Amino acid sequence: KQQNQWGPILRHTMFLIGGVGVIVLIHNIPYRYFSSLIFVLIASIVLLLLTPVIGTTVNGAERWISIFGFTIQPSEIAKISLMGTIAFLLSKQNGMNDGLLFKWMIGLMIVVCGIIAMDNLSTAALLFVVCFLLMFIGNVKLARLLKVGGAGIAFLVLFIVLLKVIPADWTDSGALSRVGTWQNRIAEFGSHKEESEETYYTITDENYQVAHAKIAIANGGVLGKFPGNSTERDFLPQAYSDFIYAIIIEEMGIAGGIFVLLLYIIILIRAGMIARKTQKLFPKYLVLGSALMLSMQAFINMAVAVNLIPVTGQPLPLISRGGTSLLITCAYFGLILSADRFGIGKKKGEVTIDETDQPDERKDKKNAVETIDKLEEKVEFEIIQV
Repeated sequence: KQQNQWGPILRHTMFLIGGVGVIVLIHNIPYRYFSSLIFVLIASIVLLLLTPVIGTTVNGAERWISIFGFTIQPSEIAKISLMGTIAFLLSKQNGMNDGLLFKWMIGLMIVVCGIIAMDNLSTAALLFVVCFLLMFIGNVKLARLLKVGGAGIAFLVLFIVLLKVIPADWTDSGALSRVGTWQNRIAEFGSHKEESEETYYTITDENYQVAHAKIAIANGGVLGKFPGNSTERDFLPQAYSDFIYAIIIEEMGIAGGIFVLLLYIIILIRAGMIARKTQKLFPKYLVLGSALMLSMQAFINMAVAVNLIPVTGQPLPLISRGGTSLLITCAYFGLILSADRFGIGKKKGEVTIDETDQPDERKDKKNAVETIDKLEEKVEFEIIQV
């Protein structure tokens, strides 16, 4: 499309440079300002509702919308804003308002994930699971989480049953057009267990991507064919996004695939270390939510490439092609760095006192800190009310 092999590389490089700018920008914003992500969430919901009306269809899915000449993916904006909103609400639990905040969190999750699921089921499932894990980490009562988990399992079972019974001719067009895609992916994923050895090695339209991903992995061996020598990239339709991990293994071998996997595990571990030393709850939850979103998305992409789960369409963070996805990924890193920079402060009521301080000076310092903490709580409470 861009008439030369450097086009995709230059485009991705430009977005990476822009992503670095996003990281630097967010890194220098104190985390307390991210309590206003609820307003970004509202805007993203509006964009999600407009996408089926004025959106752009790519690969049979209406996930993109064009604004002032720029094509964006509203679901990516909704992901980061919902995660940040859940983190903020969790930090406001005080034992008296837990029930009300829990209802707000579940309500927002159902609305946002429900809208996204109409055209991007895997993203909706990923977002719901990350928010659910964040609530578990945020000390939401176990009984409430068990109810949500039970309802989620029941919905999943019902969903699978419906996929089995909905006639194929109902999914040719209209509101159920994506249902046909889900049916085909699940059916193809489970079909290899029922195939004979002869048909297993036959490449068809249904197993085309998965088959060539397996060939790419087999070609890679232990050390790979070295960067630039992939052959399956010319056959895989989504070699630059959904199945980029298979191409990495083909060019860099199993050793390179393990190295990439370890990079995302290190990101998760490092984020956990940052969260552990962060004393305020809001930045702690921001860090954990961002790390969970990045790592789980990466693990899902890798699992698809090696045929552990059905095809989902989740990109590999920072590596897969996609402008909105890459910039939002960098925004997650910016949130983590902002929390690391501004979130390591004094605990509420904690006062650093010099040995030379007099008793009256110590008392004045303590009163000043308590007054500031109360003012912060009042401002944050008013934001919730708004």
